Amino acid sequence: MADYDKLVGRGYEYAKEIYSHNGVDIDAAMEDCSKVAISMHCWQGDDIMGCESVAAGASGGIQTTGNYPGRARGGDELRNDLDVALSFIPGTKKLNLHANYAELGARKADRDAYTPDDFKNWIAWAKEKGMGLDMNPTFFSHKYAADGFTLSHPDEKIRKFWIEHAKRCREIAQAFAKETGKPAVTNVWIPDGYKDTPADTVAPRKRLIESLDEIYKDTGIDRSLVLDAVESKLFGIGVESYTVGSHETLLSYALTRKIMYTLDSGHYHPTEYISDKISSLMLYMPLIHLHVTRGVRWDSDHVVAFTDDLQKIMDEIVFGGFSERVLIGLDYFDASINRVAAWVIGMRNTQKALLRAFVTPRKETVEAEKNGDFTLRLALQEEYKTLPFSCVWDAYCEKQNVPAGDGWIEKLKKYEREVMLKRG
Repeated sequence: MADYDKLVGRGYEYAKEIYSHNGVDIDAAMEDCSKVAISMHCWQGDDIMGCESVAAGASGGIQTTGNYPGRARGGDELRNDLDVALSFIPGTKKLNLHANYAELGARKADRDAYTPDDFKNWIAWAKEKGMGLDMNPTFFSHKYAADGFTLSHPDEKIRKFWIEHAKRCREIAQAFAKETGKPAVTNVWIPDGYKDTPADTVAPRKRLIESLDEIYKDTGIDRSLVLDAVESKLFGIGVESYTVGSHETLLSYALTRKIMYTLDSGHYHPTEYISDKISSLMLYMPLIHLHVTRGVRWDSDHVVAFTDDLQKIMDEIVFGGFSERVLIGLDYFDASINRVAAWVIGMRNTQKALLRAFVTPRKETVEAEKNGDFTLRLALQEEYKTLPFSCVWDAYCEKQNVPAGDGWIEKLKKYEREVMLKRG
């Protein structure tokens, strides 16, 4: 390992000189990158099973594939796995929780009666780590979501149940923020829709808007602590023909109600890129929220890879000067590989793309564009792609006291052998 450390040091010095020649201070860029929080999603660790008393697994438009051994079977095991994953990931992190990760113990309560005390273990864990917590109401895997409708349900009783659930989640998020000292994103995504063509497309959306208005009128919530967001979707399993919470419906809602809009990179047509939407929304909204995933042909939530699509998202954030206004979270689940490795790979790739955006030279390409020299702009953009970024990444990892290169893999394999595979 010592020899590899020496190579990293030599690579860092080489990269520093090359990037400096191109007008980039990589030390300053690494410092800027380290301040951007990325919210890691808890549900990758256990296939969205959650910690509720009845753990039947995800349902209602949500599913995972694969059955790799070693899945966490409760909050303690999930937090242990998170500890291992976080030890391999550089930068500032948050944890993104779903409501079904409440730990009720012997208490009998449904989701419309959850309290911050049901998340006390998560709060203590986050405070120990100095991390923030984000929150998501869980509008699936429940008897009141079995027919595919929640906040837009025609039955007022069921609709009110989900309204109360969302209200409780905002109260829990406020407790998260007060305890950790970091604002909590509270993101609403619903699975509502029809498998086949509906006769009435308007009424469900009216009910959804009325439900959301009821949720957000709560005057007891401090909007500086609870950062509300709504998330749309193009379609989903079982709602292929009509999605109540469509892009147009919820973007319009977010703009008119002055809350955040969540862009999920798997929730659009495969030819659409959310990177192109970021600068557009930034002209109208003070903050937006991202769920970064990798869709393969549809919203299949594959582990985030270091792709051109991911890089475009991070470039848009950094180049536009939006790193404090775009709140980044991850959203995928893969049970076909080691679940902790899936966290590490996706988070490290997201951090890589973010750091690469921070160290990409910009001055000359912007100047060329202003001067109408598009030949020079393209030539420089292509040349910058082969700058020695890997040397910067390795140095960044070492500065953040996490393994550089593939140094984390064998450590994770050891944890898999000694801990995860013994879970049965």
